[in-house]
Amino acid sequence: MSTDHLPQGDRIRGLTIKQPWTAAILTGHKTVENRPRPVWRPGWVLLHAGGQIDRRVKRDPLVAHAVRGRELVTGAVLGVARITALHQDPDGSEPCTPWSLPGMWHLELADVQELALPVPATGQLGPWRPTPELLDRVFTQLPDFWP
Repeated sequence: MSTDHLPQGDRIRGLTIKQPWTAAILTGHKTVENRPRPVWRPGWVLLHAGGQIDRRVKRDPLVAHAVRGRELVTGAVLGVARITALHQDPDGSEPCTPWSLPGMWHLELADVQELALPVPATGQLGPWRPTPELLDRVFTQLPDFWP
């Protein structure tokens, strides 16, 4: 499958996230991703687990519950998701979710689909453009992905 099947004008991008945050998104517990700048737009993203594990947060009860029993694969695309919106919580307000960090932009994630097998890939900070070969390897595992 190629990007020819994306809705008109939509382009899939890569979103690199440290573990265990990627796993928490894939389990459906974490529905926002925190980013320092609003460089993202609504649309489909590959969920790429970066090469590092944020070990200090593995002891957080919220995180531990979300990723319990899961292998924390790194350096691979593990799924796809759709960014539906991005926002910042107003100063002094309650966070929009338990996963939201104050002062950060929150990418609202929906339609998360996990791959059966990790697809090794190198990501980067900020939105990145996947190669056609990477997209083919990802979408081979999601034959019914596009409506």
